[in-house]
Amino acid sequence: MSRTMKVAIVDDEADMRQSISQWLALSGFDTETYASAEDALKGISADFAGVVVSDIKMPGMDGMAFLKRLMSMDSGLPVIMITGHGDVPMAVEAMRVGAYDFLEKPFNPDRMTELAKRATQARRLTLDNRALRRELSDGSVLMKKLIGASPVMERLREDILDLGQADSHVLIDGETGTGKTLVAHALHAVGPRATKKFVTISCAAWSEDQLSAKLFGPAEDGTIPLVEEARGGTLCLEDVEALSQSLQARLLTLINDQGTPPETRIIAICNEHAPDKTLEDALRADLYYRLGAMTILCPPLRSRGEDILTLFTRMSEQFAEEYGCEAPQVTAQEAAQLLQAPWPGNVRQLVNIAERAVLQNRRGSGSIASLLMADNEASGPAMTTEGKPLKEYVESFEKMLIDNTMRRHKGSIVAVMDELCLPRRTLNEKMAKYGLQRQDYT
Repeated sequence: MSRTMKVAIVDDEADMRQSISQWLALSGFDTETYASAEDALKGISADFAGVVVSDIKMPGMDGMAFLKRLMSMDSGLPVIMITGHGDVPMAVEAMRVGAYDFLEKPFNPDRMTELAKRATQARRLTLDNRALRRELSDGSVLMKKLIGASPVMERLREDILDLGQADSHVLIDGETGTGKTLVAHALHAVGPRATKKFVTISCAAWSEDQLSAKLFGPAEDGTIPLVEEARGGTLCLEDVEALSQSLQARLLTLINDQGTPPETRIIAICNEHAPDKTLEDALRADLYYRLGAMTILCPPLRSRGEDILTLFTRMSEQFAEEYGCEAPQVTAQEAAQLLQAPWPGNVRQLVNIAERAVLQNRRGSGSIASLLMADNEASGPAMTTEGKPLKEYVESFEKMLIDNTMRRHKGSIVAVMDELCLPRRTLNEKMAKYGLQRQDYT
């Protein structure tokens, strides 16, 4: 979603529409104006990427009727109402119906700008949350988030599609930052329970008594126990290794009482166990074998080869768009350093470094190498990647360079040939070698 949001201005007085529009445009807003509520409804729909400023007193459909229509269409849409002198009771009624705020004429333009900024921030958060909820319920979108062409990622996607169709409980293991929660959401979204609830809780975030009440009830706040809320859907237990012995016993009883196939599917995520121990050591044996009938191991980033460069490029581009600046250009030396780094924090660490690299690039200082060095020093001793032949580093960098250039020029072969000084036949051969297709960039 674009970071610039619209302000729809609705007023039957042309001078008022124009003055509000000009002032907000000078403040950096993208404005559009309507002379009536009827016209505005033709251009404003649910998920409108912006906010509405409307007069209350208008011929035809007045502001109150307009507000009620907007709220029935999208109750999360911020609407700022403009009232005349003495219309405060009407403004209060508008707030009750769902207006974001109101301004009384004559109003201070700076106050209008302040309200518009707060309203657009609220709108952006609402739309971002909606987009996230859609993504978490859309299996195809979630699978696309599992970026990478390495054999381990191909296998992970295949496992998700296979196990997603099953009813058995699933155990997800892997190092911190490898995307285990994303995999859990994907397992639910690609399976037959996708339209049912996906309920998640961290077993490490609560005391034993609190967790017991939240899972099995009775909860002090009167909320439904999570095992009831998830009935028929999926219950995701993050940090399952943190469950006490007594709660493990209650969970095992729940599983045994459900029968086969289980009414509620349980996806258990292990986020940390001792290096010399397995999850089997952390859970009682009977529970482990019930939960671990099917297992998925999320691969560490250091085992994913050139996926590292692909991920770094994608993350850098996203942050560059968010911050309104250019993404850093990765040199051959930096590409090798990214491939050789131990990545103890896995994908989460890579995302953090990509964001910091973009911020550094915006200031015109620093390097990716310095960020990697600082991160590795802070994290202490870590496993290192095995060395690779020079040819593999060269090919990984070459693929990244062509991919980035194609993306930047939106698939223009001529522009890529010019920038990389490559004849068309050579470029075609290299794209075929690396599995790059022009239609993916247009």
